[in-house]
Amino acid sequence: MRKILFTGALLLCYTLTQAQQCDLLIKNARIIDGTGNNWYYGDLAIANGKILPRGTYTATKTIDAKGLTVAPGFIDVHTHIEGDEFKVPTADNFILDGVTTVITGNCGSSNPDLARYFYKLDSTKLAVNVASFIGHNDVRRAIIGNSDRKPTPQEQQQMEAMVEKAMRDGAVGLSTGLIYLPGMYAKTEEVVGLAKVAARYNGVYATHMRNEADHVTEAIEEALTIGRQANIPVEISHFKVGGKKNWGNSKQTVAMVEKARAEGIEVTIDQYPYTASSTSLNTMVPDWALSGGRDSIVHRLSTPAIRKKIADEMLATYKSRKMKHLDYAVVAYFKTDTTLNGKNIAEINVIRGNKPKLKEEVNTVLTMVQQGGAGMVFHSMNEEDVKYIMKYPFNMFASDASIREFNVGVPHPRGYGTNARVLGKYVRDEKVISLEEAIRRMTSLPAQKFHLTGRGLLLPGYYADIVIFDPATVTDNSTFDKPHQYSSGFKYVLVNGEVTVDEGKHTGVRKGVVLKGGAAN
Repeated sequence: MRKILFTGALLLCYTLTQAQQCDLLIKNARIIDGTGNNWYYGDLAIANGKILPRGTYTATKTIDAKGLTVAPGFIDVHTHIEGDEFKVPTADNFILDGVTTVITGNCGSSNPDLARYFYKLDSTKLAVNVASFIGHNDVRRAIIGNSDRKPTPQEQQQMEAMVEKAMRDGAVGLSTGLIYLPGMYAKTEEVVGLAKVAARYNGVYATHMRNEADHVTEAIEEALTIGRQANIPVEISHFKVGGKKNWGNSKQTVAMVEKARAEGIEVTIDQYPYTASSTSLNTMVPDWALSGGRDSIVHRLSTPAIRKKIADEMLATYKSRKMKHLDYAVVAYFKTDTTLNGKNIAEINVIRGNKPKLKEEVNTVLTMVQQGGAGMVFHSMNEEDVKYIMKYPFNMFASDASIREFNVGVPHPRGYGTNARVLGKYVRDEKVISLEEAIRRMTSLPAQKFHLTGRGLLLPGYYADIVIFDPATVTDNSTFDKPHQYSSGFKYVLVNGEVTVDEGKHTGVRKGVVLKGGAAN
């Protein structure tokens, strides 16, 4: 009897220690798991796209991560991939910067039919996972157009019905772009009504606020009011302080967020780690002049008296800011004349034969708007504000970028190097925040905020979205002068367990999936 028991014990011991099979084994890893805790050494086994419990494994493929750091794949909470995802489904600029999930539909601009959009994404297959907001601008435009007026009660109900459908189809929340057409014409109560609908489906309210410079505090207060009245979590997009006369005000703006959290408002922010922003040339024009859309804008700019009124208002604004030239505004892409890409408005004004004066530069802006507008990069922020905002613990990192078409235009470098810049410049070189903290902000914090179940941590049962990089060499190579350069230092990137970057090279694998909000799950 004892012999039988002894034999059985040996057999049980052998069974428990016998190596199990997995698809991929990452060995000798210095693991940062996304929680913000200290790194530790270990192995990670992956099968069927998910992380396995710790144990002894044999693998079909092995990656030796000795000397490298292994972290959850980065989640970029603020992107604008619409229109580019089907041109470049490999999403190289994101993947080669460690990004495995993007959230699009920001700044009030999304695909208005998310059910159809998600179906198309599923059919195409991108290299990254995709979640989306429903954009207020598109909802408003579908019901009211680009008119500067309040919605009727019936129109408000129609907009709320659109938001409800989008939430049921899988939106992660509602986004606004309150400096863009037609969102700039919406009153606070209109947005509150729509946000209440998103809140019923566990959504988040993400906002490009009404102002990020001279009136930034009022804009923050409006965002917090919407969160408070709609009882919805708030995400303030690309948190910044623009305009030289406002430099240093980050202490006040961050304090507003801290105070709101202490009051019980679930508010977080995101940030790109640069001192320049990027948006449309049209944002330089007064709001009222943009009402009615493209034809109306062209008509106003073609009418001498109205054009003069617009120019005078712009000139007064710039003079109040003590600006002598518009050299802070650089063209990223001007379809009408691509030879002007990379040049600032002051330079373009002279190229076009005008006197180098502010008044002439304003008219150059208006002419370019008349000719179709342009994508711009605006150098208007202060490095000390960037660092101060970066230290705030409930701040995520985001590129505010599209999927880049390589060598097209002169876009903002954030589309290529946001995460590498944080890890290289601000973590390794300047030690603004720790490596573990930076990873938490790129992974578990956004996963928690936007309810991305099974993402953002290196835990058993979680999806194997994984980044393997060298903290000593990770670098953002993209610059304002030469933006089309991929980040370096990311050796491997896995999306849903599939190796998408191997030894620093994109494999062409496209295993990303659509991540739907709670209402669709």
